[in-house]
Amino acid sequence: MSKIKWRGGALIAPLPPVMVSSGDMENSNIMTVAWTGIINTIPPKTYISVRPKRHSYNMIKESGEFVINLTPAKLVKEADYCGIYTGAKVDKFEKCKLTKEPATEVKCALIGESPLSLECKVTDVISLGTHDMFLADIVAVDVDEDLIDKEGKLHLEKAGLAAYAHGEYFELGKKIGKFGFSATKKKKKPIHKKK
Repeated sequence: MSKIKWRGGALIAPLPPVMVSSGDMENSNIMTVAWTGIINTIPPKTYISVRPKRHSYNMIKESGEFVINLTPAKLVKEADYCGIYTGAKVDKFEKCKLTKEPATEVKCALIGESPLSLECKVTDVISLGTHDMFLADIVAVDVDEDLIDKEGKLHLEKAGLAAYAHGEYFELGKKIGKFGFSATKKKKKPIHKKK
């Protein structure tokens, strides 16, 4: 396969179009962020990268808290809206008819319609150019109980999560493997002896 060289650019895909809530239960905002991910397991750490001119930027910088709310496909229109309009002019919870729910470890509101929310406390702010990266500890995870089976196992595949790739949204679908499947040995079929 031949390739054409382009200059360096932000082209990793797909990404999660998460809705980040900030502020508190009275004065809150939602912004959509695709620059996010997990950066450490123990302690559990994440990040979001935010332009300093965004309305949520100062809310997060001053409080040191935010919530990453995963976006299911059924909320992609709301996520898109929250990424286009500023919270300085519109209450996005009200406009998008999203439910504020109290978090357990931070003052920010969770989005009730989100299947999974990560409550985060900022540990570092790193200026990178167009964006500042908020590094944070994940201090609590709030999971929709419909995604947990009787044995307590999480089934996030049932959440119908959305993905974002180069300006377009997609719904995650077909499972094509699981962690470690490339190294799993196939079970041998039992040999049945003729009588």
